[in-house]
Amino acid sequence: MPEPTPDPAWGAGPLGRLPLLRAVSSRRSSSWDRTGGNRDRCELQPGERAILLEAAGAGCVRHLWITVGRDEPGLLRRCTLRAWWDGEATPSVEVPLGDFFGVGFAATRELVSLPIQRGPDSGRGLACYFPMPFSNGARMELQAETESGPTLVYFHVDYEVYPALGPHWGRFHAQWRRAALPGTNDQGMTNQEFQFGGVNLDGRDNYVALEARGRGHYVGCVLNVENRRGAAEWDWFGEGDDMIFVDDEPFPPSLHGTGQEDYFNLAWCPQTVYNGPYHGLSLAGGPNWSGRWSFYRFHLDDPIYFQRSIRVTFEHGHANRRWDDYSSVAFWYQAEPHAPFPLYPPLEERLSG
Repeated sequence: MPEPTPDPAWGAGPLGRLPLLRAVSSRRSSSWDRTGGNRDRCELQPGERAILLEAAGAGCVRHLWITVGRDEPGLLRRCTLRAWWDGEATPSVEVPLGDFFGVGFAATRELVSLPIQRGPDSGRGLACYFPMPFSNGARMELQAETESGPTLVYFHVDYEVYPALGPHWGRFHAQWRRAALPGTNDQGMTNQEFQFGGVNLDGRDNYVALEARGRGHYVGCVLNVENRRGAAEWDWFGEGDDMIFVDDEPFPPSLHGTGQEDYFNLAWCPQTVYNGPYHGLSLAGGPNWSGRWSFYRFHLDDPIYFQRSIRVTFEHGHANRRWDDYSSVAFWYQAEPHAPFPLYPPLEERLSG
């Protein structure tokens, strides 16, 4: 919907436009009990799907809250969130529920950031504030691939209804990827040589978190790493750089970073959970950087724009020498149609890394 004429009284910051009167209607899709009772939920048997939203016309999802209840290992990776805009054939959002909300490996943790939150009480309430516009209908669903049922699903999807949507609104996308990465045999090397030696002058073997074509802007990611080297010596896994290639550019990319923790606005090989509005370390494994880790970074004030394509990559260790397990969620907006997503990994693969 076209915005009103700018007014200097709007001010800046996330609350600057809050007093603005707008010609829109507010709606909610939720799991309230249609019988008038208190069973305000969906109950999913294995493989079943709950429709969270089915809307016609133009509008924008402004808030999603969801919680799932079942005592089953890996539940937050057994549940998949999907969304389609404007009647498209393939989803623009396809992500395990837990990863979408900032923590990998189906871990339950509290998290506080600007666009997503988890909490309290081990992060069982999941909330998202990424705007998700659509011009000709929207559908959002949750699938539960559990071993038995029922899985209890409670949800609110709050959205706005517009007469029409202007041409400058991108569509929200979120995609999950995972790779058990190859590396370099460290036999015969000192730990110093293995961790800091070698060169990478093309980025070809980097972990790819996002590869998209079209026009849009990248707004962040969640990156999960499982340390699979397990060395007794200094075993920090994050010496690899971020490299973001825009509009089919060659190496070196326009956006080349200095280390994994640096991309996530952290420093000096952090080992402490930290939640910030734009960045954080939501899962911090064990001693000597062992175990499983989750980082997040949101480009809310500094989106990375692309006119033809974008490729968001991370080295897995300096010069891609490490063989750790990586998975990720990339968040971006773009004009449709989007390029086909890679095949969504089956349950066994999602649970194993």
